[in-house]
Amino acid sequence: MTGPAATMTVLVVDDEAHITQVVGMKLGQSGLSVLTASDGVEAMAVVKQRIPDLVVTDFQMPRMSGYELAVALRQYEPTANIPVLMITARGHMISPGEIEKTNIRAVMCKPFSPRHVLEKVHAMLGMSPQARGAVGGAGAGTGGGGGRVTPALCEPTGHRLAPTTTGAAAA
Repeated sequence: MTGPAATMTVLVVDDEAHITQVVGMKLGQSGLSVLTASDGVEAMAVVKQRIPDLVVTDFQMPRMSGYELAVALRQYEPTANIPVLMITARGHMISPGEIEKTNIRAVMCKPFSPRHVLEKVHAMLGMSPQARGAVGGAGAGTGGGGGRVTPALCEPTGHRLAPTTTGAAAA
């Protein structure tokens, strides 16, 4: 595959191997280069070898949580501006003050569709609908473009997230 997707790298971090495998396969099939790690400690070792364009991480993991990873990525100069997509099985509350310590740009809840993760990743990477191929234009209104996204809490059903742009009036 040629074009923007062929050169972009995503690091997928989750302590559940089947999740890193399924998400990694979906992202890889779209032409993205995929790195994986089983927790935040391993992820930090990976980024010291190869800097990704985006990190997709679970919230709750052993040794170093996804939130702790997002803070560490922000504090490590080479990864200080890399956007993070947080995935959580629970409606973990992350305060606006905590988010400011990270580059968390969006939050998705488990259970999730690998296709929705792919759409969100493409949007966060600012990939054009043409570069997205079969994914189409879904999710094109969020991420990318440099606007900071404030994640909303996951709904109790764990299915959807309605991100809002910082400074936008609450509905």
